[in-house]
Order: sequence, then C-alpha cells, then structure tokens
Amino acid sequence: MKKLAKVLKSEFAEDAKADVHGNPVTFAVPVDRFAEAARALKESSAFLCAEWATDDTNSGRGFGIYACFREGSEYLIVRAELPRDRAEFPSLVKHFVPAYRFERQIRSLMGVIPRGHPDNRPWIKFEDWPEDAWPLRKSFDASGAMTCSEGQYSWLEAEGEGVYEIAVGPVHAGIIEPGHFRFQAVGETIINLEERLGYVHKGIEKRFESMTWETAVKLAGRVSGDTTVAHSTAYSMALESMTHCKVPERSQWLRALFIERERVANHLGDIGAICNDAAFAFMLYQCSKLKEAMLATNHRLFGHRFMMDRVIPGGVTVDIDAKAKQEMLSEMEFITRNFDRLVRIYEESSSLEDRVRSTGILTYKMARDLCTVGVVARASGLNVDCRVHNPFPPYDSIGVESPDLTAGDVHARVWVRVFEIRASIRLMYSILNHIPSGSIVARCNAVLPDVTGFAAVEGWRGEIIYWIKSGQQGEIHRCMVRDPSSVNWLALEQAIKGNIVPDFPLCNKSFNQSYSGHDL
Repeated sequence: MKKLAKVLKSEFAEDAKADVHGNPVTFAVPVDRFAEAARALKESSAFLCAEWATDDTNSGRGFGIYACFREGSEYLIVRAELPRDRAEFPSLVKHFVPAYRFERQIRSLMGVIPRGHPDNRPWIKFEDWPEDAWPLRKSFDASGAMTCSEGQYSWLEAEGEGVYEIAVGPVHAGIIEPGHFRFQAVGETIINLEERLGYVHKGIEKRFESMTWETAVKLAGRVSGDTTVAHSTAYSMALESMTHCKVPERSQWLRALFIERERVANHLGDIGAICNDAAFAFMLYQCSKLKEAMLATNHRLFGHRFMMDRVIPGGVTVDIDAKAKQEMLSEMEFITRNFDRLVRIYEESSSLEDRVRSTGILTYKMARDLCTVGVVARASGLNVDCRVHNPFPPYDSIGVESPDLTAGDVHARVWVRVFEIRASIRLMYSILNHIPSGSIVARCNAVLPDVTGFAAVEGWRGEIIYWIKSGQQGEIHRCMVRDPSSVNWLALEQAIKGNIVPDFPLCNKSFNQSYSGHDL
C-alpha cells in the first residue's frame, strides 16, 4: 500500500473503506470526516488535484462528493456520499486553497453546498441564471433555454486614500477569449486582482452525459482547442482504464509524438507573444514562423493543423511512414537551428531582460499552496510533470528531462519553455528513431455499469485530469475534466500583486491559461 493510502487507513481505520481495484485507489469516508481526510493528506505533503460532485439520485442514492489528491506518483481519491435531503459537505478551503474555486463551481452547477466556505458567490454560473438552476443535476433539462433573472455580481472592494479600480474585459483588444479582470491599484502599483471567468461556459461536462463513449472523445478534443491532443489522450486513457483495453504499443508512441509536437508549437507561440508584450515584436514574428512551419507539417502529414480527432479510445487514427518520419526529422533540424539563434537574441536583449526579470513573481511557497502545475509550477521550483511521475509508454522508457527554475518570474516561465522545447525535440528524435512496429488501434470492450476511469496526462500547460463514471446501463453518468488552468488561474492573481499595471499583459501572457479549458 502506498503512502497516502496508508495515511488514511492508519487515521480512519474502519471509517475509510478502500476500493483497491480502482485506478487510482478510492476511499469512501463519512461525509462529516471528508475535511479530516483532506487535512491528513495535506500533512503528508499531498496536492489537491481536483474536487467535484456527482448526482446519483436517479439510482436511489443522493449526491457524491469527490476529491483527488497526489503525492509523488501516487494519486488517491476520497469520496463521501451525501443524502438527497442534505446536500452539503465540509469545505476543504482551510486545508487547500484550490478548493476555493472548485467548491464555488460545485455549488453553482450541482447545487451541493460546501459548508464553511468563505465565499458564496457563484462561479461559472452567472448572476442572470435562475438561482435554482443547477445544470449538472440529472433533473436539469439542457435542451431548453433558461429564463433570465436579475442579478448582480459582488466584486471585492478595496478602500483607502489613492486606491482606484481598473476594469479590463471581458472583451479584449486582442483576438483572445473573454475574461474580466478587476484591479485595485495605488498609482501604478497593483494591490489586488480579482478574475471573473465563465464567459465561454459551454456546458461541456453536461454535454458528455448525452454522448456515447465513442463520440465523446471528439468533445474532449474541443475542451481547449490548443490542447486537443492531450485532452483527447486523457479521455481515451480514462476510458481504456475502465474497459481494460490493451492499447497497441505503436499507437502509444504516436500519441507521445503528437503531444510533444503540440507542446513545441504552443511554447514557440508563447515565447513570441511574451516578447511582443514587452514591445519586442521581432521575436513574435520569428517564433510565429517556426510555429507555422510545424502546423503546416501537421496538416500535410496528419490532415489537421492541430491534429484534432487523431487520438481515439484504443489508439490513433493516423500512422507515419518512412517519408513522414524523414520530413519530421528534417523539420526538427530546421527548428533547432533557428530557435537556438532566437534564444541567443533573447539573451542579449538588455531592454527585454529588464522587463521580464523580477516581474510577476510566484514564490515556491505560493506555487505549492496553490497546487500549481506545468510551466507555472516548474518556473517556481515545483518540479511536477506527469511524464515523470505518472508516465505512459514511451515516457516510461525513453526518459524525460523536466526542467525547473526557482525565480518564479516572467523570465523563468520563458526559460522553462525554452528548456522544454529543446527537451521535446530530443524526445521526438528518440520516438521517431525507436518507434515499434505494429497496429495503431484496438477495440475497447463494452463499458460495464457503475465503474470509473481515471487518467492524468501532461499537456503543454500542465497536468490534465479526466475522471469518468458509467451509469446503470453503462452510459456516461459523469465526466469530470480538470484542465491545468483550473488551478493556475489562481496563481496569476497572486503573482501580479506589487507589479505595475502596464506589466499585467506580460504576466498574463507568461501564464497563458485557457479560458475555454476552465469554463466547463
């Protein structure tokens, strides 16, 4: 038995009943001890990865509340059952900061109350929705339009001499998704930032419930369009774990190849965009050229610039031949040669360095407390990477260099991207030179009633988690999606404090979190 499982067994004895056959292990605890379990796991250095609820009333039960924790390579889920007539549970906020928004979202979309939560305002659910509309409940009819009610969102306020507010968004000057940012500042110095997201809420988790297991992977690939490969891989792996599907080895290597191509292309775009927000447009143009070259190759070889719908349950839909392999090897030589020149230019630009160093610092402690993931975490000294602590083939055999820095500023987040581009190119060389032969897809078995599946995949922003559960007839009962942005958006609010207002676009771009991936 692993570390976190031992902690719960030793502290809860018979009050913690484990399903050791699931992946990961799931412990059922009495609802009144739900927060106690979180406290015990926090004291054992666990991270809170996700928190969500299920509506099980159509099977004669009440509601379920779940929390997923991780420490090292171990994932563990704690579950509590709530009676239908008392849909509430003790909040985890005093133990884990990310629960602050997870639980607001649970309350807004499922109507389950986190008892002791310090903020009752809705999250994702907007104030003009009817108060008793809970879209994730089974009784909610998603086919019709909701009536509009009058409501007002209560923003946090700061008072004092010289304090003023700046409202930015939700519609922005750039071609980006909508999000509202409310600043309080004194002079040019930001003393607080509050985010308001949810403007691209599409009811994705609800939509999963009306789809088949086979077609739902298309929706997973559209949760966040710039991360289509990693999301569809995570969904597919969760379904494969439910059905005990043996995925062909070649298709696993191809998935890794697609994920690394997705990572490199997005990191190139981010480095250019960060430099552009520091008025160094040259890097934007040059990095965009390299990114475009990769996307054009994707289209030629795989039929889609972002490789959408190329990963499916049981494998992949496209293969590569010797000609495609040689084209990608030549492309990587071209990318490496030109990218190294751009990195030298970046290093030698003193005016750019002045803008990015010591700007938007997220300390190690704050990154740890917020349970951040991906680039954001690794730039603050928190070395978490699913390819290392939760690898699937070929990551478990070819090895992954996962860099981490400690400065936690914009410069560090740029350099993590630089390191990852170089590491991903080395990974792709290894994949292309050692990929095994064989088939690229296998048939998944039928999904049995009342079983769960879980997967964690390292997308280019960080850890993506899918948890899926079947219903009484083997249908999709619940699909929980946790994009890395769900935790990393919180970190942006903290990193911006003490910076000047004109540096917010620079800080925001260095995080570059997904609105769509968050607004589920």
